[in-house]
Order: sequence, then structure tokens, then C-alpha cells
Amino acid sequence: MTSHVTVGLDGSPESTAAARWAACEAELRNASLDLVHAEEWLEYPPLPVSTTEERRHWAEGILRNTADELRREHPSLEISTRRVGGLPALALASAAKDSDMLVLGSRGLGSIAGFLVGSTGAATIAEAERPVVLVRSAESTGTPAIRDRDRGPVVVGIDIHHPCDRLLAFAFAEAAHRVCPLIVVHGWSPPPILSYAPILDPGVRSEMAHGISTAMNEIVSPWQDKFPSVAVEPRVTTGQAAIQILDAATGAALVGRRIRHSAYGTHIGPIAHAVMHHAAAPVAVVAHE
Repeated sequence: MTSHVTVGLDGSPESTAAARWAACEAELRNASLDLVHAEEWLEYPPLPVSTTEERRHWAEGILRNTADELRREHPSLEISTRRVGGLPALALASAAKDSDMLVLGSRGLGSIAGFLVGSTGAATIAEAERPVVLVRSAESTGTPAIRDRDRGPVVVGIDIHHPCDRLLAFAFAEAAHRVCPLIVVHGWSPPPILSYAPILDPGVRSEMAHGISTAMNEIVSPWQDKFPSVAVEPRVTTGQAAIQILDAATGAALVGRRIRHSAYGTHIGPIAHAVMHHAAAPVAVVAHE
């Protein structure tokens, strides 16, 4: 099966930034690029809307203009375009089911508020089986252009108490494609009892930290063997996991975090939610079995 990267376009600057990032990613992977516009048709729209023909021309114009621009920047890249109908989240997830990844734009809210992952983006992440990458525009982040931003490390946050092979496979492959270092982060907090009565056993905290570091190395080691060219830096840090991942992600090219599957359906955990909204680097959310 031919490798390809899918990107969702909606005409926003963020989706244009996502398309540019996806084009660079497709070249790194020697893959093709699939530009997709998802259309939601309401039988009884709440407000007057343009005609079907006008919306079709508008969508086709977005796809055509973006494809033309990317072909000028990446003349050897194979690019296709298409429109898909239905609920956007389901349509985009379905369109990307055979892709290496689905790339979406995410709107900036400022350095304090962070970034907004809209309802369509959040719903698409929950529906998609493939990794979903959220990309901010340079204007919304105040960061350099796409090509300059992709020179940093790949950062991945893992929970050593749950299987994370799919997430590590994605992170190591990304670092190998980019020929950059990989930082693997696990944040932990000591039990509250140690804060109240540390004198009971001064060595307990040290022993716990050593055990966690050992577990981290055991998880990462097989992947280092599979990707010997990737320079790996495991980090076991004390504190909230989201803060530790965001701190490591300063200047990163890509940040990764899993989503959860439970008996109540797929959902985005609080750590992934925080990273998605506050990291300036592109964020990859990888579905976890």
C-alpha cells in the first residue's frame, strides 16, 4: 500500500499551516499528500447559507489553490485533492483511515490561554484510528516558519504503567525520519504521605525514583535497538506530567501523547488535553490500544 499523509483543509490560516507542515512530512516519509475538505450539509440550516454550488466552488478553490502552492514548493511531491461529505469528524477520520497520519490546524489563543482545539478537531482526534497531528500557524505561535521549527527534537510523553508501544513506534520513526534526537518523558509525583512525614524513611523517595527510571529504561531499550541511529534521552521527572512534557517541548519539532480507549469510549485524557492546548510545536495524538 502506498504511504500517504492526509491533511484537512477549511480555508483558515491554521489549516494552511497544517498543509505546509504535512507536505514537509510527506517528503520526509517519501509519501504522497492527500488534501481533504470535509463538508457538512444540514437539511435545515439554522441560518441562511450560500448555495450548494457556491460552497462547492469555494471548497474546490481552497483545495486547488493550496495544491498549486504546495506543488511549487515541493515539485516532486505527489498531491491529490478531494471533498468528502458528512459530519466533519467522522468524514476526516474515515478519509485518513489508510494514511500514515491525519494533520489538522489548531487556532491560537495567546501565550497565556494557550491554543484552541475546536470541537471538530477534538471530535476527529477521538474518532481517528491513525495518529492526528495538530499544527499551529506561525502567526498564532509567534514562532519561526515551518521549515525552521522542524529542526528541534521529537518529544514523547509516556505512562510507564500502561502499554505504549504504538506511541513509541511513532516517536522513534519520526525522530529517524527527521534525523533528530528523541526525548522520552515520564512525570511522576511521590505519594502525599512522603510530603507529610519524609523522616519516616528518607530513602523511600530515592528508591521509588530509581525503580521508575529502571522501568523507563526497560521500556525504551528495545526501541533503541530497533532504531540505533536515534539519539534518545529518557527523562524521569518529578511533577505534573503535562508540565514536564511542555517544558521538554520548548523548541521541539513534534510532541507526542496518546489518547485513551475505555469501556465508555474513546476520550482525550487530561495530560493530552493540556499538551494539545498549550504546546507551540505540532502535537501528535496517537490512539492507544
